[in-house]
Amino acid sequence: MLRKVGLILSLGMLGISGCVQSGPTSTPTVLEPRVLTVMTHDSFAVSEDVIRAFESENQIKVRFLKAGDTGTALNKAILSVDNPLADVFYGIDNTFLSRALDEGIFESYASPALAGIPDEFKLDPQNRALPVDYGDVCLNFDKGYFEEKGISPPQSLEDLVKPEYKSLLVVQNPATSSPGLAFLLATIGHFGEDGYLDYWSELVDNDVKVVNDWDSAYNSEFSGSAGRGSRPIVVSYDSSPAFEVIYAETPPETPPTAAVVGDETCFRQIELVGILKGTKNRDLAEKWIDFMLSTTFQEDMPMQMFVFPVNPNAGLDEVFTKHLSLPEKTAVVSPELIAQKREQWLKDWTETVLR
Repeated sequence: MLRKVGLILSLGMLGISGCVQSGPTSTPTVLEPRVLTVMTHDSFAVSEDVIRAFESENQIKVRFLKAGDTGTALNKAILSVDNPLADVFYGIDNTFLSRALDEGIFESYASPALAGIPDEFKLDPQNRALPVDYGDVCLNFDKGYFEEKGISPPQSLEDLVKPEYKSLLVVQNPATSSPGLAFLLATIGHFGEDGYLDYWSELVDNDVKVVNDWDSAYNSEFSGSAGRGSRPIVVSYDSSPAFEVIYAETPPETPPTAAVVGDETCFRQIELVGILKGTKNRDLAEKWIDFMLSTTFQEDMPMQMFVFPVNPNAGLDEVFTKHLSLPEKTAVVSPELIAQKREQWLKDWTETVLR
């Protein structure tokens, strides 16, 4: 028995000795998660828990590259087409879509999720750009200003050229801003190609102010919202008044702003997403697009970006819908006509308004 115990102890010591004499233990290699880069416009927002869920499910990291307003972001995507800055580009809309497709920045992807999306939102038969959300670009006004002055707020595009609205309107440059281009298209849809430039000449005579982007117009020039500016009428969205309530430090009972939603005063934007040509993460890009069309992402968007989901199965929060006023009839300009005439319209607008 003692010999047996001694043998066991001896073997144990040999084992320890072997461990001591062996070389240093190598540390297991920890692989860094793959990174998916999503290029967006500056207004993009999504809940952190929604992104964390996607990352966890796919064992990846999502990096967002905010690249300016839609027009600016598109220019960056075009200039980097041979060496893409990202894997996916979200935020292109129907006002700029044809330019993106003509420049060939996207790869086709027929997501299975498209089966549940209404045809009215599917603008590219080759599925290079897939619909994600929509919203209406409308005039917004500062209710307090008009109550104080005893002036009726505008109800139509025609109202804006009347003397009582002189120096009250701020708009975005349509060459650099997506809502700016949408408003230009609203005037083309309402007044026609033969009448829109005359209308803009009247706006110039009525001292319309033009800035480069939505943020400058809404947050710096507009007297509503934070109240930093002097102009009580701005081009924004029909959902903007709801934003004013939900994100106020002390939410008011009613919004301090309102949208003008009369017939043909608004233009509907459809925002899309596409896989950038040359991505090295095609599989992850496809998963991301499927995710953007899922109810999880679609139901998060309204409270984050104040746009409407294209997935009809996505529900809307009552807090979001409570303060909405929606247009019954938007101005219409076909995507085909936009593709054909956009550059000429922009040139003519620039010569008329910024001359």
